[in-house]
Amino acid sequence: MALPIREQIRYWGVAALVFLGLFWFLGDILLPFLMGGAIAYFLDPVADRLERAGLSRVAATTLISLMALVLVILLVLAVIPTLVNQLTALIDATPDIAKRLQGFLLDRFPELADSTSTIRQTLAEIGLAIQSRAAQLAQGVLTSALGVISIVLFIVVVPVVAFYLLLDWDEMIARIDAMLPRDHAPTIRRLAGEIDMVLAGFVRGQVSVCLALGTFYAVALMAAGLQFGLVVGAIAGAITFIPYVGSIIGGTLAVGLALVQFWGDWVQIGIIAAIFAVGQFIEGNILTPKLVGKSVGLHPVWLLFALSAFGSVFGFVGMLIAVPVAASIGVLTRFAVEQYRASLLYRGAEGLVLPPDAPPAAPRRSRKAGSKADSGP
Repeated sequence: MALPIREQIRYWGVAALVFLGLFWFLGDILLPFLMGGAIAYFLDPVADRLERAGLSRVAATTLISLMALVLVILLVLAVIPTLVNQLTALIDATPDIAKRLQGFLLDRFPELADSTSTIRQTLAEIGLAIQSRAAQLAQGVLTSALGVISIVLFIVVVPVVAFYLLLDWDEMIARIDAMLPRDHAPTIRRLAGEIDMVLAGFVRGQVSVCLALGTFYAVALMAAGLQFGLVVGAIAGAITFIPYVGSIIGGTLAVGLALVQFWGDWVQIGIIAAIFAVGQFIEGNILTPKLVGKSVGLHPVWLLFALSAFGSVFGFVGMLIAVPVAASIGVLTRFAVEQYRASLLYRGAEGLVLPPDAPPAAPRRSRKAGSKADSGP
């Protein structure tokens, strides 16, 4: 005899609380394992295709690992040095850029030279706020990345975890399926399949969008002559998965650098701005509809809320799990709405007579309206 629903809810509720507690205390330690699991999940369809082509799981996993290693080496040799050099040059040029910006503002707005002016005091307060936030951000990054997890350990653990998870992925899924409660196994499988479809469609599509846009921005900005075009393109592409944020931050950074580098050449500055306008058009009308699609069910507002909520509670690890959790909650919410619409709570007295799959009855017409309609003109 199956356990009553209340008992099942109690057991699963306690299990969820224990899981969240462990995740809270072990969040930083779990980071390389989450990254490895995400990589394995991302590459599992590739391994399945290679298996269907005739390779064994071991051979498919080894081939994928070797290809990933070659790709990383090529990136390190071809792109990373240029990216690091441009980023270093941008950091070194920041004081000069600030001085030139200050001179530009003083020439156009002489009242800024007065230390008692409201505009200068406001700008000074904004500068102090940005400086303090930057220091807090740098300290947090150093604490979380270097203090809690060694970079060397992270680099070593993530590929090893990804390799073994990818090797045993199908077996792990089979074991998890065998442990499902028998009464609810069909429903759980259906919901898990929907979550996998939503998550796979969003993550794999959005990664493709980020890579395509990042490449477009970097190549176009460098071709336009922007001094730090590769860095700006990489930043804009990396954060494109956050709706509108990537284009806004990348466009603001690119136009700001263009104003400093090409001041007076408004055509060149307009070209830099037009690059981001074209990129936004391509993303919204071509890349996102084709690669991500509209069926994933992750609304931009819901995604922003999930990123903000999980990032504030669990830090960087929370941002990594925000998208899969948001996809899961979306699927579970739609399932709950389906159950509600099929219940007597929604159908009321009609549910006692009509089957659950029957369409709702049309609203009744009043006698007065019916008599007038039947009486004719």
